[in-house]
Amino acid sequence: MSLLNILRYPDVRLHKIAKPVTVFDTRLKKLIADMAETMYEAPGVGLAASQVDVHEQLVVIDTSDTGTDLRVFINPEILWASEEKQIYDEGCLSVPGVYDGVERPARIKVRALDADGKPFEVDADGLLAVCIQHEMDHLMGKVFVEYLSPLKRNRIKAKMLKEERELKRDKQYATR
Repeated sequence: MSLLNILRYPDVRLHKIAKPVTVFDTRLKKLIADMAETMYEAPGVGLAASQVDVHEQLVVIDTSDTGTDLRVFINPEILWASEEKQIYDEGCLSVPGVYDGVERPARIKVRALDADGKPFEVDADGLLAVCIQHEMDHLMGKVFVEYLSPLKRNRIKAKMLKEERELKRDKQYATR
């Protein structure tokens, strides 16, 4: 297994729409393992393949406190969403250090495929429902900050670009 590079907002590659997974092979299983390792190391509770510049409909999620309940969702689709909404403070591995409230359906029913291509359905609420919807947004090329006001979004974008410049500068000094 190996750690993958997580794209940072506002990288344009985060806005690519992911294609359905059609081949369930050792490459896919390695990608799932690498994504899980990357998510746990970050640390995070969810990671979409789009965030590691693989534009396939694949999501890994673990909302447990122990990091022992890895869930894999391939080609996920929401079958039902409640009319009841909830606002949840969301964060994102592609937008490190930023958290803000996003309103989403409180409960959902999702159909997806597992790592072997077998279909399954999940009824989700709470953090799991939020996480699934958040990661599915990534597969559609959407980052959670796009739910925020233009003012907040622009501030976050400026902050991320500044941090990226500082990171590049620090790397240059380190190599001298």
